[in-house]
Amino acid sequence: MLLKLIPADTHVNFLKARYVAYALSAILIAASMALFFTRGLNLGIDFKGGITIEVGAEQPIDIAAMRAVVNGQDVGDASIQAFGSANEALIRIARQPGEAEAQQAAVDRVKSALDDRFDNLEWRRTEVVGPKISEELFRDGIMAMSLAVIAVLVYIWFRFEWQFGLGAVIALVHDVLLTIGFFSLTGLEFNLSIVAAILTIIGYSLNDTVVVYDRIRETIRRFRKMEMVELLNLSLNQTLSRTLMTSLTTLLALFALFFFGGAVIQGFTAAMIWGVFVGTYSSIFVAAPVLLMLKVKRENLLPDEAKSSAP
Repeated sequence: MLLKLIPADTHVNFLKARYVAYALSAILIAASMALFFTRGLNLGIDFKGGITIEVGAEQPIDIAAMRAVVNGQDVGDASIQAFGSANEALIRIARQPGEAEAQQAAVDRVKSALDDRFDNLEWRRTEVVGPKISEELFRDGIMAMSLAVIAVLVYIWFRFEWQFGLGAVIALVHDVLLTIGFFSLTGLEFNLSIVAAILTIIGYSLNDTVVVYDRIRETIRRFRKMEMVELLNLSLNQTLSRTLMTSLTTLLALFALFFFGGAVIQGFTAAMIWGVFVGTYSSIFVAAPVLLMLKVKRENLLPDEAKSSAP
């Protein structure tokens, strides 16, 4: 049924809208950077240090009452939210002044106060992340994303031409910046799972881009006298059904995880859903049109025996 909704043979003039797409992308990137520098990211304990306590109960937990108890323990910034079901809660506490003993004292104080207020609480998980570890995690996360983008540039440069490598990197940076803007706007917690999501988005977007670039190279070799704008439009239309089918089936799984997978993976799936949308958009309206700006030379993509006869 889904296949029938996506025509196999389309004739959409994508390149006609390239200047509108450039302007839209520039506005969104500028807005993302403005949000990042003004609002910042809601860094999780992974990156800023602190205490996480996961608690369960036999009956639904009164989050408001639990919040009042925790805030009364003089532990500074704390947040309590439902976690997975009404019988579970996640408590986040800012890192306490002092060393490990101060962190454990805060944990013991909170647990004791909650045990006095609620019956039959089950303490499922307690994690303490120090400032040194959180700083290393943040640095390693940024390094992982940077190395991934550099590896993409080298891989596509050798597989195609430098213009293709640069075009793919522009599309990937576009996707990463918009994802950062998305998290800055929504205030969703930015933690290690989101770094994993961004790396997955990079891989997803790259896969789409390579499929488009492969078709462009094949079309160049097949239609050696076709105008570049027409050639790019033809390649995008030939890969459109595949691109949309991949995106739609991926989104079906992601929406199921977002609504039914629980709070643990909600941030990850939200990032992935956004990444599928921007990755599909960038493959069509950024990665391919930017080749015109970079003035890719068709003769460099022709087989050696065909270069001498190329116009």
